[in-house]
Amino acid sequence: MKIVDAQVHLWSQTVVPPNGLHRKVPQFTAEECLKEMEEAGVDAALIHPPYSWDPDSNAVAVAAAKKYPQRFAVMGQFAPDKPENRALIQGWRKQPGMMGLRWALLTEEQQKWLHDGTLDWVWPAAAKEGLPIAMLGGLFLETFRGIAERYPDLRLILDHCGLNRHGQDDAAFIHLDKLVALARLPNVAIKATGAPHYSTQGYPFRNIQDGLHRIFDAFGPKRFFWGTDITRMPCSYRQCVTFFTEELPWLRGADLEDVMGRGLCDWIGWKLDGTAS
Repeated sequence: MKIVDAQVHLWSQTVVPPNGLHRKVPQFTAEECLKEMEEAGVDAALIHPPYSWDPDSNAVAVAAAKKYPQRFAVMGQFAPDKPENRALIQGWRKQPGMMGLRWALLTEEQQKWLHDGTLDWVWPAAAKEGLPIAMLGGLFLETFRGIAERYPDLRLILDHCGLNRHGQDDAAFIHLDKLVALARLPNVAIKATGAPHYSTQGYPFRNIQDGLHRIFDAFGPKRFFWGTDITRMPCSYRQCVTFFTEELPWLRGADLEDVMGRGLCDWIGWKLDGTAS
């Protein structure tokens, strides 16, 4: 079974400190990440450039994917509020390892773009180019749903389990009903990244397992992608893996293979050796 991490960050500089709980280190290189992946038994990873603290991180990600094409691919980004950048989306996937786009839209200022017309051009352009887009849609579920409904040909990914980023334990699941209802839209998938963060209990995070099970049941194994966001996890990389491969009794067999990498690769079009359905 190929194990593919649906989200890691690489960076070469810290213009501002890394967000939130991320490691406060000046850089995190492809080689450092690969070393940790190998120790954890992870075969490949999808890089999300942390543009907010390293403006050069998109180039760093592309360089890593070019150097290690069977280990890394990229969900890249650029400043979508700058009109001169609109031309970038055409031929975006021609860059080495580039699979799609990811904007976290963490701040209130960025989330205004969802309503003031700033991003209106993005959705049809990405759909035309066949580019999946990942967002921290758990911060704005209703708006996320509206985008998915208006653009059924656009593949969208909810980051970090689609949960309440600002809550842990029960508070993380406050909009679970609305979240699982999104599964009715076939163009929406979930990255089950960062799950350990949502529990204040130690490994194996038993108090969030039922909630994860409900999300899995709604979206199914081909739209529910394991991953870590390892540079802010409260446990080891290996525990992030075994949490899913050993501790969830409802995740076995072909479903486990889909969740641990095959489903993600199919969804974003990453032709990684050994992950074909």
